[in-house]
Amino acid sequence: MFKNLQNETPHDVVLASSSPRRREILQQIGVRYCSVSPDIDESRYSEESSLELVRRLALKKAIAVAELNISDKPILGADTLVMIGNQIFGKPNNKAEFIQMLKTLSGRTHLVLSAVALTHSGVSKVLVSQTEVTFRSLLNKEIVAYWDTHEPNGKAGGYAIQGFGAVFVDNLKGSYSGVVGLPIIQTCHLLAQFGVPLWQSGVAQ
Repeated sequence: MFKNLQNETPHDVVLASSSPRRREILQQIGVRYCSVSPDIDESRYSEESSLELVRRLALKKAIAVAELNISDKPILGADTLVMIGNQIFGKPNNKAEFIQMLKTLSGRTHLVLSAVALTHSGVSKVLVSQTEVTFRSLLNKEIVAYWDTHEPNGKAGGYAIQGFGAVFVDNLKGSYSGVVGLPIIQTCHLLAQFGVPLWQSGVAQ
């Protein structure tokens, strides 16, 4: 049962996510927020494109939290997909799946789509960042050693660019923060449209 957030720590937006990376990005740009993790079905629809999927999931998360009626502030949802061609690389379920995933990404360029959605008072908007990330060729022993750090758990594509996974990246074209999980430019653009201020004092860093 979710509690009402009106009398909680002052906030200007509700983040519909439990991701520590997304929380850190909001803290970085000085946004006062509360965080609520929505429970939604993230299955892909038949014939749905990757762009349609990432947009829909970001908005679905925001709307799911908005429907809880726990705050009168705008709700921010986000979703990130890692892909090569039509193949989407989700969160690895086990070591074998992770190893195959990293072998596929090794020495190749993949696309990271990161959608951010804001909804408030029946108005919703979504923006998407697209980033090309190129991995250097990876050694099998590196892939196994990376799995043993436990960092790949729960990460789309099986890596964290802001963590140990940074050593795999040879080149990046686009939004670094989008690869982390919340594209700053698109997020700030939407926050401005919904009147959510940045650079607030007292936001934990």
